[in-house]
Amino acid sequence: MSNIVRDSDVVEITQPPYFNFGEKVRAKRVIRNDGTYAGKEIGDVLCVKGEIGYVVSIGTFLQQFYIYAVEFTESGNRVGMKRKELEPIKPREEDVEDIPLPQELSA
Repeated sequence: MSNIVRDSDVVEITQPPYFNFGEKVRAKRVIRNDGTYAGKEIGDVLCVKGEIGYVVSIGTFLQQFYIYAVEFTESGNRVGMKRKELEPIKPREEDVEDIPLPQELSA
């Protein structure tokens, strides 16, 4: 029972999800069916590197990772992906926590 292999010691779900609903994202690698995608053969390509899609739902896996369901516009597939498999289309500033208040801007 203790033979679960985790690919990381990081627990993402202690923080809010990195991507938001409706956010436009790009696949960082080719994703193939591992047998969990109904209607496709094992090994079939579900999305290609660089394909663009939109986050349509956010779930969790193994109480460790967020899984982002991404609807890819070119292939028409909806694929569950981890954060490390995706990149945002719009660059973000990692250090910005919130929008500054007006009084902070005039100081």
